[in-house]
Parts: sequence; structure tokens; C-alpha cells
Amino acid sequence: MARIYIAVGGNLGDPLQTVRDAIQTLQNHSALTAVTASSCYRSKPMGPQDQPDYVNAVVAADTELSPIDVLDTLQAIEQEFGRQRQRRWGERTLDLDLLLYANLIYQDARLTLPHPGVEVRDFVVIPLYELTPTLTLPNGKRLHDCLASIADHDLQKIN
Repeated sequence: MARIYIAVGGNLGDPLQTVRDAIQTLQNHSALTAVTASSCYRSKPMGPQDQPDYVNAVVAADTELSPIDVLDTLQAIEQEFGRQRQRRWGERTLDLDLLLYANLIYQDARLTLPHPGVEVRDFVVIPLYELTPTLTLPNGKRLHDCLASIADHDLQKIN
């Protein structure tokens, strides 16, 4: 059984409802157990600024799926939610990113673990810290130190 962390986000349609529904879908998935979710946060776009604000959360779960099977599962859920990605770092209905898979360090053409943004993106670090403040990343860096190194963030907790 592996402990995984998933970033959940979106900014098209009703993003708060979409994130809540996606969390519910993850909680009901037969291959995921002990599913917990952070609060939801509103954030400014990381990419082009001519798009709506995002709603983000992080989900923790246990699974026996392989990392690639988790990725395939997340991409299937995105498709169920009508995933639209119109441009790089642009607006999207739903984005599910596998942040961490136990302490695995892994890279291939489809998947990099830990996720490259896990240490520096406030919309990942803050909800992840809410779930597991004592977490140590696979590279040995403590999540608390990642949080301390984020000089400025614009997250707004919305639930």
C-alpha cells in the first residue's frame, strides 16, 4: 500500500463545485482508501494572467495501484469531468496531478515524481502542509521548510 498525494484544481465553469465533486469522486474510487482532502483555496493563475482564478486542494489517499495506473486513473477522471486544456498553464475545467507516491523518485516520458512543483507552488505546499505538516519529501526536504521558503503567496482559503 502506498500513500499518495494528488493536487486538484480548476478554473472553468464552477471551479469550487468541480473541485468538490472531483474530491468526492476520488473518495468513492474503489482503488483509493483512507482518502482525506485539504480545504479549498483560491489562487491567481500561475501562467497567463488573462484567465479566471483557480480553486485548488490536495487529496491524500492509500492505494495499491502503480504510479502509472494512478496517472491513468487521474486522467480518466479528468476526462469524465470534460477536461479542457486550451493552452500551456492556461484555463482548465479540472487538473489532477500526482504529487507524491510514497517516497518514490521516478521519471519517464509521462510522469515525474515527486511532481516538479511540489516544493515551490503555494497552491500545493499550503494545502499539503494542512494535511501532513510533518511530511518529509523523498529528497529529504521537510515540507515545513518548503512552506517557510515561499516568500509571498496569494491563496485565499474558501472552506
